[in-house]
Amino acid sequence: MIDVADKPTSSRLFKLLFWATVAAAGLISGFCIYRLEPQHLDLRFAIIVAITLLVSSRIIIPIPRFSAHISVSDTFVFLLLLLYGCEPAVLVAGAEAFLSSRRFSKKSVTIFFNWGCAVCSAFITAQALQSWFGEVTLIRSLPLSATLIGATCAMALVQYGANSGLVAWFAALKTNQQFWTTWSKHFLWTSITYFAGASASMITAKSADHMGFYAVILTAPTVTILYFTYRTYLKNVESAAVQADQAKEHVEELSHYVAEQERIREQFSQIEKLSALGELASGVAHDFNNTLSGILGRAQLLTRTNDPEKIKRGLEIIIKAAEDGAKTVKRIQDFARQRKDQDFQLVAIDQILIDVSEITRPRWKDSAEASNIHIGLALEIRSKAHVMGDESELRDVLVNMVFNAIDAMPDGGQLTLRVVAVGDKVEIVVSDSGIGMSSDVRSKIFDPFFTTKGKTGMGLGLAVSFGIIRRHEGTIHVDSEVNRGTTFRIVLPAVTASAAKRQNEDIAGAVVIENHEVVAAEVGPDSYQPTILVVDDEEPVRELLRDILETQGCRVYLAPGGREALALFEARDFDGIFTDVGMPGMSGWELAQAIRGQNQLIPIAVVTGWGGAVGSNKQKEARVDWVVTKPFTNQRICELAAEIRRISAPTRKRDDLAIVAA
Repeated sequence: MIDVADKPTSSRLFKLLFWATVAAAGLISGFCIYRLEPQHLDLRFAIIVAITLLVSSRIIIPIPRFSAHISVSDTFVFLLLLLYGCEPAVLVAGAEAFLSSRRFSKKSVTIFFNWGCAVCSAFITAQALQSWFGEVTLIRSLPLSATLIGATCAMALVQYGANSGLVAWFAALKTNQQFWTTWSKHFLWTSITYFAGASASMITAKSADHMGFYAVILTAPTVTILYFTYRTYLKNVESAAVQADQAKEHVEELSHYVAEQERIREQFSQIEKLSALGELASGVAHDFNNTLSGILGRAQLLTRTNDPEKIKRGLEIIIKAAEDGAKTVKRIQDFARQRKDQDFQLVAIDQILIDVSEITRPRWKDSAEASNIHIGLALEIRSKAHVMGDESELRDVLVNMVFNAIDAMPDGGQLTLRVVAVGDKVEIVVSDSGIGMSSDVRSKIFDPFFTTKGKTGMGLGLAVSFGIIRRHEGTIHVDSEVNRGTTFRIVLPAVTASAAKRQNEDIAGAVVIENHEVVAAEVGPDSYQPTILVVDDEEPVRELLRDILETQGCRVYLAPGGREALALFEARDFDGIFTDVGMPGMSGWELAQAIRGQNQLIPIAVVTGWGGAVGSNKQKEARVDWVVTKPFTNQRICELAAEIRRISAPTRKRDDLAIVAA
């Protein structure tokens, strides 16, 4: 029995099935009253009915954590069915459900629903027995046989399925759950009542013809046993449910604890990142302070001397310091993973490993053996694998890893260089049998300025290596245990020779020009003087570009921003444009696009302070022809001026040239 009004529902299907059940029960009850033969009912019938309505209707047990109850009255319903047939059993079942429902609910909806379920399930059971075994009242006269046992089981099974199934169906609709979930969770285990009651009623019915009223008394122990068994079972169920709730609370607390630990771990990781950033900033500041000190001090000395030799030597030192500063920026871009230029060529990995073994031989063989340390090198190279990459950079990565491996084997050991082609990937393995690393050290080895070598290490080797491999669209994996050695696994995309050649052809039109020394073209008195527009929000850069270009015979106009440059560009003809990228109001890319809107044939070159961060894809997208990184040399600017003069000379059809400088 279930309290259907415990939680109101607006389901139209629920209401439809509810009223259909009540209506069906009403029709069945009317049919049974019409078919009832009172002359066949005796004192024994009255006693059984009285026990059913007055005693068993009070024996109801609530199902834990669910608005439903269990009654043991099915034993007496089965007994009435076997002794007096369908009609009396159905009517008494309905009356018992009606009275039982009133004891735990005052809502008419609940009372009539439970009445309808009892009537329908008893009627279905009676009709099933009638169909399968003939007249119901004659089943008890069968001898003890498989037929009698089958009838008993069928009576219990049909009553159980009809009653629990109907109640579970409505309960599922009320709680918006699946039928099977509701039935298996709350009603599956109630089958014991039906099978025990059916067995007791069959034994009592067979004995009634010989023992009369005393046979009915035999049902009392069965009902009592069922009642106390149920109560004990339900207490265990409720205890298990309480334990399940406690376990659920513990799981929730544990989940909360795990989530809190994860949050703390993330915060700690963020702190570590900020710490690494602080170390990075400190290291960069140190390097740049050294560079600026050299430039500033040397420039101040030059202002106090007129000696040409000292001036020349001082300028050379300033140039060298500036170049060192540029290299520092490049290293920062490497381990910050900001370099995107991919002027890659076809690289044979086997050959790189051969080169690395020879380059590092003085360390792992000559120097080691001079210190009585023996390091063996195993070179496993039969993959014939190729990748698209920068051969010099990949070689530097592997040399750095080999040197680290040698340092990790102070007493000697085994060093292995291996390459394996797996599908569309190439795996390069650098393995040593050295002292290994702890998990804490292993988690920091790619952080900039982190080193285990004390003052002898810069802490940039693996950080730069990580950036290089990432730029090659690869990954680095590290396996290491203390005193168990270390293995680095570099995984790179593999390419076939034919595919690599096609890729080289695709990027040939978008080559990034590196800084290099060239001799400036000499400008004769009759040479054409191109008109150049220089756009930069930094006045020192504008002045420097003007001075360099004027030495090449160019007429130079200056603009502090993109909008001023557009106004000048629309007012007069220019042969070339130098423009910064990072400017307020209008960036250099926006300026280039605006110029492209007026002249699709203008070639573009980028002279950028972002260095390698401007890749070939960005170059194609912006439709530029050259990319030159800052700090640029005078010779490179002179080379561009000569190219502008060649393109814009009056002997050829004049084209405008836009040179974008960032």
